[in-house]
Amino acid sequence: MVVKLTYEDVQELKQKGYTEDQINKAMAEIEKEDLQGSAGKTTASVRSTTSPSIFSSQKMDDMAKYQLELNDLLEQTEHILNGDIVEIKDKVKVWKPNPHPETNPLNKEGVRKIMLELQNYINRHIILGNYDERDINKIMKDYGKKLSNLIFMKYEEMGMDSEEKRQEYTSIVMNVVNLVYGSYSRAKDGGERRSLREMIQQQYTHQTQGGQGMIPVPMQQQKARGILNPMRYVGGKYV
Repeated sequence: MVVKLTYEDVQELKQKGYTEDQINKAMAEIEKEDLQGSAGKTTASVRSTTSPSIFSSQKMDDMAKYQLELNDLLEQTEHILNGDIVEIKDKVKVWKPNPHPETNPLNKEGVRKIMLELQNYINRHIILGNYDERDINKIMKDYGKKLSNLIFMKYEEMGMDSEEKRQEYTSIVMNVVNLVYGSYSRAKDGGERRSLREMIQQQYTHQTQGGQGMIPVPMQQQKARGILNPMRYVGGKYV
């Protein structure tokens, strides 16, 4: 059987930190095993005592989610743009609407427009990218101009209908631009991608050295190699 990956499968693997070269090598290994007649062997008994692959490792998923989680940052930014006030109740941070919403520099439409653009610059695809310093500086310059022009051209529609509110213009632009810069800084020279790949490799090493009940590599290296090939478990289609 010739194993094929869909475009979505490949993108999913790349988001997890695997390069195209690594994916191709792993798929070649599976096809080689299949040609040798190993594809028909069941892995059910092995999976009962071993972790099936590094993709399904709960520990790796937890680390990746912790590193890549951006929803909290976007949510906090939206609250701040909305003028919400943070309160602590039972040691839990709670956001409350501003009791004087008329003082908010932006209305709901203004916040929506900024957040819509912001999500295009703060996401997993960006921080797992690979940008050099020159690229980042150019992107930041272009984004700063675009955001500044957006507010300048539509400030009344966005809620800045008084001189006092318009005084917040510079502060809003600078704070939002700094958030985007932080996102791209994580992707500088592929740093975030490299860090994630190292975490995956550490988890894989831990598993193959006998952690979590896995068969030690020296005893079962050749036998387990094909079973542990992570490409076998993309969408559960190649088990």
